[in-house]
Amino acid sequence: MKVIDNITALFGDDLKASLGKGDRLKIAASCFSIYAFEALKSELQEVDGVDFIFTAPTFVPEGVTDTLRKERREFFIPKAERERSLYGSEFEIQLRNKLTQRAIARECADWIRKKARFKSNKTRSAMQQFMCVDGSKEPAAYMPINGFTAVDLGYQKGNAVSNIVNRLDGAPYTDTYLDLFNQIWADPEKLEDVTDAICTHIESVYQENSPERVYFLILYNLFRDFLEEVDEDVLPNDLTGYQDSVVWNKLFDLRPCDPSFISRV
Repeated sequence: MKVIDNITALFGDDLKASLGKGDRLKIAASCFSIYAFEALKSELQEVDGVDFIFTAPTFVPEGVTDTLRKERREFFIPKAERERSLYGSEFEIQLRNKLTQRAIARECADWIRKKARFKSNKTRSAMQQFMCVDGSKEPAAYMPINGFTAVDLGYQKGNAVSNIVNRLDGAPYTDTYLDLFNQIWADPEKLEDVTDAICTHIESVYQENSPERVYFLILYNLFRDFLEEVDEDVLPNDLTGYQDSVVWNKLFDLRPCDPSFISRV
């Protein structure tokens, strides 16, 4: 076993040295960041493919967890954070400030279409987080890990007191993790394929958006938490005439809009 402290030795550097042409990378983690892709871009372009499992529900339809919405409101806050980390976690702000996000996102989306598949845990059952390199060289397993971000790779500073990763080499250690990953990966009762959703979200970073879409996105992000709590009991009464007010007509265009907009947001 090798201990990687992410101080004198970095997890990302060790992973780079482990990955080779024809290898397959298997990741079970809480989140994925395009900046982790950028850090390992050369190596990830050479591998045979990447299988990624979100260990908690991420990018799955809200309908899958409707009962959770009523039972445990706090469940959806970390879910939103996991999904937003796709474009860079809160600790990757320095990378986002370089204004290279659009170019990285385009490259990452192209790579995913060719090399990667993403699935998400759609249950309330906890899943362990680890990573395996499976290929022509001696297999390696890394654990524990949190997400697949530049912070977890050791290239950016996070807020954790420590970020130690253990590397296990050779059977039977690696076989145990590979078998576990493959077993979960093949179980449709536990996982849902979210590859298309990942590509759609990444594409939104680099696509050209109309001013109208930007306006609606701003409104959505400002008020989405409030809107999720709204029901008929708290909606304003139409009989009060608020829709005829000057403010309402200044802010809202009441013409029919594309019904697919909300789903794309």
